[in-house]
Amino acid sequence: MYTETFSYLPPMTDEQISKQIAYILRNGWIPAIEFTDRPGPENHFWALWKLPLFEATTVDEVMAEVRACREAHPDCFIKIVSYDSQRQSQTLGFIVHRPVQGELVPA
Repeated sequence: MYTETFSYLPPMTDEQISKQIAYILRNGWIPAIEFTDRPGPENHFWALWKLPLFEATTVDEVMAEVRACREAHPDCFIKIVSYDSQRQSQTLGFIVHRPVQGELVPA
């Protein structure tokens, strides 16, 4: 089962995640962090880690929240999503943490 486009690639490094976050911020989108212990097509609503990061202006701010979420929920899948306030829609979403026992495999 795959959860998003990047699921077909090896897990992203923090450096690669940082580049995606930079892209989000450069476009003026609002990053948010979500997590769940039950990924899958039937689970559309993941829990939100804190509030969306409306005031985030640097990659380091967002990565600090990603690390905090990883520490608090090591057994959960964690993803970053971004929202465009102009289009009022989600623009990007990708997994930044997969628990070892929950590795995704093709369906």
